[in-house]
Amino acid sequence: MNACHCCQIKTRAGDNARRPASGLRRAWEIAGWLFPSMTLALLPKCPMCMATYVALATGIGISLPTATGLRAMLVALCVASLVFMTARRLLVRRPTETEHN
Repeated sequence: MNACHCCQIKTRAGDNARRPASGLRRAWEIAGWLFPSMTLALLPKCPMCMATYVALATGIGISLPTATGLRAMLVALCVASLVFMTARRLLVRRPTETEHN
């Protein structure tokens, strides 16, 4: 016999029901939305500012064409991650109350 009952917690709908998300998982999900959104909001629009920010952050100077390409890549990456997270959020099927019965 197992004296520990913490692993034997049952939900109302049975074993295959979803359990509530933990605080850490919820924080990770919020950070997943927040990081690309803030990057898009704070990304400079001119290549000269992008090159300056890179130089200030890393100490490495980059050319204006490289800064333009880097900015385009960052925009595409942020938009793609936001689209992916939106699609994943919309496609995850959540059980309704009628499916539990």
